[in-house]
Amino acid sequence: MKNKKITIHDISKHLGIDSSTVSRALNNSERVSKKTKALILKTATEMGYQRNSLASKLRTNKSNTIGVVVPRISRHFFSSVIAGIEETAYDAGYDVMICQSLESFEREKKLIGTLHSNRVDGILISISMETNHYDHFDVYENHGSPILFFDRPCRLDKNTNVIIDDFKASFEATEHLIKAGKKHIVHLSGPQNLDLYKNRRGGYVSALKKHKLKIDESYILESQLMKEDGVSLSKKLLALPMVDAVFSANDTAAISAIQFLKEKGVRVPQDIAFVGFSNEPVSAVIDPSLTTVSQPDFEMGKVATTLLLKQIKDKSIINETRVLKPKLIVRDSSK
Repeated sequence: MKNKKITIHDISKHLGIDSSTVSRALNNSERVSKKTKALILKTATEMGYQRNSLASKLRTNKSNTIGVVVPRISRHFFSSVIAGIEETAYDAGYDVMICQSLESFEREKKLIGTLHSNRVDGILISISMETNHYDHFDVYENHGSPILFFDRPCRLDKNTNVIIDDFKASFEATEHLIKAGKKHIVHLSGPQNLDLYKNRRGGYVSALKKHKLKIDESYILESQLMKEDGVSLSKKLLALPMVDAVFSANDTAAISAIQFLKEKGVRVPQDIAFVGFSNEPVSAVIDPSLTTVSQPDFEMGKVATTLLLKQIKDKSIINETRVLKPKLIVRDSSK
């Protein structure tokens, strides 16, 4: 049998059992007795039989595979979400195809097309920072397969989102700085085409309003919040008058800003206090440790996958938003 691809007919011939019975056994049909099924499965394994998953997909129009698109797998938040997705999908008998957009809209469009071509049964996606319209999802959804958005909500008429309460978390993060006596707080904001960053900015503004502090647009610095943005924004920050605190919409920009400011002789938190967002692992070990918002990332992956699998089975489940609770973790950067 060496170098020969084993087929159902080879197993049938070897056992002297009809090929249709072998096929049913390999598909776990109740029409085959447990004893016969066990014999066929044992023989198939010994002979090195491998199921033709592509042929099965074509026959059933179901792949038992879900696609996942994230901006960057290297981000701890997304890797933890993926862990939750994979655990839940595996328990339900589904495989997972993982892709990363690298925050590129064009790459995201191509990935949706690739997942569609591979007949995935559903897609979980956290959209890229460049995504500001959603036509590329239509082709996939028009074929009756669901797309579920997580972390970064999407404004469509009929869609499901699994998110955290970004507004409330940002309000509490900013209020924490205000209660520590800070009055001139800069916000490092993400692109405002994304509702996630709109909501984080909204929470910041709302906290300032509640405590009757001035809202100065020059204190809101927008970027893609990458490591290099933390440095460039810090240079702008130093040119602003009386800055005594920073609330950053992610940890990456906050950490690089702290490192740059320390090199310039700025003391954190004595001169400028910091709060980040997302609780990246490094935030606990830098000096000073970073106050940040912790997101239920693993739980988000599990909840999102559970909802998507329900949508795959019941196409009528739409327009549902699950909001998970974040938590402010106070560390040395704001004490």
